Formats: sequence, structure tokens, C-alpha cells
Amino acid sequence: MIAEEDFLPISLVLHTAYCERRTWLEANGETTFTQQMQAGDVAHQAVDNAANSRSQRLTSYPLRCEALGLVGKADAVEFLDEHEVALVEHKATPVRRRAVVTPANRLQLTLQRECLREAGFSVVDQAIYFTDHRRRVSVELTEDDVDNAARMVARTRDIVDSSHAPVPLVNDERCARCSHFSVCLPDEYNGGNPRRRIHAADPDGQVLHLTTQGSRASIRRGRVVVEKEGEKLADAPLARVQGVVVHGNIDLSSALHRNLLWNDVPVVWCSSTGRVYGMSQPADGPNGAARVEQHVRSHNGDLTIARGMITAKIANQATLLRRNGDAPDAVQFLLNEAERASTAGDIPELFGIEGDAAAAYFKSFPTMLSSKRMEALEWEWAGRHGRGAADPINILLNYAYGLLRTEVIRAILTCGLDPHAGFLHSSGRNKPALALDLMEEFRAPIADSVVISMINRREIKATDFTYIQDVARLRDSARKKVIAAFERRVQTSIQHPLFGYDVTWRRVIEIQARMILGVLTGVQPSYVGVTVR
Repeated sequence: MIAEEDFLPISLVLHTAYCERRTWLEANGETTFTQQMQAGDVAHQAVDNAANSRSQRLTSYPLRCEALGLVGKADAVEFLDEHEVALVEHKATPVRRRAVVTPANRLQLTLQRECLREAGFSVVDQAIYFTDHRRRVSVELTEDDVDNAARMVARTRDIVDSSHAPVPLVNDERCARCSHFSVCLPDEYNGGNPRRRIHAADPDGQVLHLTTQGSRASIRRGRVVVEKEGEKLADAPLARVQGVVVHGNIDLSSALHRNLLWNDVPVVWCSSTGRVYGMSQPADGPNGAARVEQHVRSHNGDLTIARGMITAKIANQATLLRRNGDAPDAVQFLLNEAERASTAGDIPELFGIEGDAAAAYFKSFPTMLSSKRMEALEWEWAGRHGRGAADPINILLNYAYGLLRTEVIRAILTCGLDPHAGFLHSSGRNKPALALDLMEEFRAPIADSVVISMINRREIKATDFTYIQDVARLRDSARKKVIAAFERRVQTSIQHPLFGYDVTWRRVIEIQARMILGVLTGVQPSYVGVTVR
């Protein structure tokens, strides 16, 4: 007898017929919402609600098969008499655009028919109704279909029970039209130069930054509405929000927070100075088994992942300094340190190399700042300071790093990984260690680049700061400037340094998080950081 928790959704078996890796992704919570899926939702509007049933035609009919251990729903079951029924599935054709019954359609009808037969019904007809063509096509099923269905159920159960993900397909045409292409990353994991462009899961989505102190964000008629003292400050469609960052003293209504969790939208809270306070995510995030492996590797240490991150960080510092500064000796030193980092023997040695590189990089940092702008602002570079920084430049850097950390945390949560279990930084003092690890390679090309550009292009002014006992503080208006500049940067399209296709920096961060996931699940042999030229 099959335990209740081991029953398989019929839809999961259908994924196996298309691609075994897609089955594993779905079973581990990696859901997507693509144009094909949107078309499918539209095609099922008339049959997805049991309330649309009629006396002789029941829609969204629940199915169960004890023998195979299956559960699911039939779009429509037509009752011809007390015991004879006809089975109808509604299908859209957004890719093929032809009313052709596929092997997956036959498999679905077979599994549904077995459920109805076990319930005591005689299924006299099974058909596909193609909504785009308004055409109903009857399908004759054979014993071969029944045998194939049993094999597919058994194989699906093996995939679900496996601790390792099936390897991605290689140069397979199915990948180009797969709904899970953006989370599977078949070409990237196979180490080739992808011929197909990776599309973001939601290309129109935006990260919503809430910055006005004392304001409140709530949900109203499917939109996020931000108000303060009865005045509406802004609103945005909830469907386009793919992340929320709360800066400082701002309230989120419980209804909005609940809807964000329902929609798998992570929320990150940080202080008005950019320090991350916490985060929220749904309780049923994807890739639970990978998180267990992540914690094991975090406890034992993973030098190969750590080396990939620090090597990329130092190389990117060298590139930014070469492009914008005047310190050729420092650039060469950083390139040498990046080479040393790639062969470091342990974590302490790697930290030592990183520290030496950081000292050389920030010593030469002022050569990347316009001397005329620095004179006009009456600013001086006092060296790098983290928490407790009192000068404007370090405050700008700290705030940009805080924004980068929230972006990295959002990408990590999207992949179902734990931001606190890292491979380089310690999880002590409740720091998001993996977020600190992953953001290392993006500090120079994103955060540092934003600050340098804002100063040199006169986007930031001396009046954007207030001073209390010689300690500078960003004004609210200045924070909004930095957030705007940061958003422009992460939404900038670049040619991916490793894979060659056009992609935004925001998507690059998520791809790198998925590269870590690939190492944890065994489909990626090693981690390679992103380096710019």
C-alpha cells in the first residue's frame, strides 16, 4: 500500500515524459510562470472551477488511483449514464499551434482513465479539446499506452526519491521551448557557450524599494499602494513585483505581506543606512534537499566555491581600477593576487590574499574619482571604513553594499537556498554568510561602479548629506538617488562574461546563485565566479 505522502500528482508524471530533469525541478518546488503556462491557464478558465459544472458534465473533477499512487483532476467528465463517462482535457497550443495529440496528451488521458476505472466508471471516450482551434479530437488508447503509463509512474517515483538531480539535456531542441529553461540552465551547467538566450522568469518584474519614512504599504484591488498621512505616494501592480526591500521605519499591511508570501515574493527589511535586519519567505520554498547539502558543506567548508568567489572578486577589482583609475602597479598586483587566490590551500590563506588585495585596491580607489569633483565637493578619501563610517564616500559605499546584499539575498531565496549557510564567511552573529559570499564578486562591477559614477557624473552633491558632530548622514532624497542609480545598474543589460548572451546584472546574480545550487545538487562540477573584462 502506498503511503498518502507518496502519492504523485499526474502532472508530475507528465513532466517525466518531457524531461526527467524538469520532473526533479518541479518536485523540488522550482515552479515557473511562462507564456506557455499563461496560455494554458486561459485555456482552462472554463474548466478549472468546479462551480462551472452542469448536471451531466462535471468540471475540475478530482481523481485518485490507489494502485498507481496518483492524484489529480480531470478538466471535464461527461456522464453518459450512471456508469459510462467520457473524459475531456482542454489544451492550448501556444508553441506547436497545431491541433495534434502528443505522447504527453496520450499519457495524461491514460492515467486519468485508470483513475476513473478504479472508481468504477466505464470510460467510453477520451478526447482532447484544443481551445485555440475549437476542435475536439477523440483518442484511442491501447494496452501499450497503459504499460507506458505504468513505466512512467515508476520512473517518476525513482526521480522524486533520488537525492541527486538528473543531468541537464545537451543540445536538445526540447530546451528551447521548455517552461523551466530559466531555472534549469542546461547550457550553463554543461559548460558550453549557450546558443540560446536565458530569459528572466519575469522580464517585466521589478524590485520595489520602500523608502519614505512613516509610510505604509498595503494591497488594494491587486495593486501595492504606498500612503503616508492619507496621501497616496505611489502604487504598482502586485503581479509585477518580484521583490520588496523595506528601508527603515515603514509598515507593510498583513494582507500585503501574506499575498507576497503566496506569490513567492521575498521581502527584505533593512535600516535607513542599508544594514539588513531580516527577511521573509514562504515556508515551502524549493530545493529542500539542496539546502541540507548546503548546510553540510557550510559546516565542513567548501574551498572550491570560496576560491571561485574570491578569485572573481579580486579580478573584478583589477578591471574596475584599470578602466577608471590610474594605478597600473596596483592593477598588476591585483591580477597576481587573483591568480594566487585560485590556488589557495585553505580558507585562512584565502582570507589573507583577499585582505592584501583589498588594501591595494582601496589605496588606489581615489584615482577612480574625478579630482575636480572631489575639490568641488570638498571631500577627501580617508581610506576604507565599514560600519561607523563618518565620511560621505564610505557612507555611499556602505549603502550601495547594503542594496547589493538585499539583491543577493533575494536571488538566494528564489533558488531555495539558505542565505545564512555560507562557504567563506562565518555564520556567527547571525550574519547572512552565503549572501556575503556571493556578493563579493559583484561589489566592484555593481556597487563600487554605482558610487564612482554618481560622484564623477555629479549625481550626488555635498548638500545630500547632513552632519552631526562631523559625522555625515545621507538625506532621504539622497538615499532615493542611490537606489535609483543602483536599480539602473542592476537592470543594465550586458553580455554574460561566461555564457555570451545578453542579460541584466540582476539576472546574472540569480544565475550565479543557481550555479551554487548546481554544485550542491551534483550537476555542476565546480563554481566559477563572474569576471568582467
